[in-house]
Amino acid sequence: MDIFQALLQSHERQRAICKRLLSGIGDHNERKQALDELRSEMAAHETAEERAFYVPLIEHDDTVDEARHAIAEHHEMDEMVEELDKSKEGSAEWLEMMGKLVHKVGHHLQEEEQKFFPEAKKVLEPRQREELGALYLQEHERLFEKETQ
Repeated sequence: MDIFQALLQSHERQRAICKRLLSGIGDHNERKQALDELRSEMAAHETAEERAFYVPLIEHDDTVDEARHAIAEHHEMDEMVEELDKSKEGSAEWLEMMGKLVHKVGHHLQEEEQKFFPEAKKVLEPRQREELGALYLQEHERLFEKETQ
């Protein structure tokens, strides 16, 4: 599996969790479980993606700006999760922040897939894509296990 296939797999998991998060608005247990899953998936995905995908792309002039932008968005989403954790779960403020987080996640994934992936495909050779995919999957699995312990 190459890096793009591996990332898309995680993106689809994140989209599915976000959909559950929005559909579980009135169900405290479903909402909590979905948010915990999203938090773990995002943490593992972001770190593995930064190491296996963005670091190699920062080395290329054509993709350095996009990689930096994506890393900055990861940081923004992490801050949104922290703010969500500080507010009272289920409150109007919490629901508004959760909606903003879900929107930001969707925006980030779409931007990566539609704008950044095509540019990255121009600078990563097929063999490198496969190697980075294996590295990403290994890192993601390790980090996800760490997050869910």
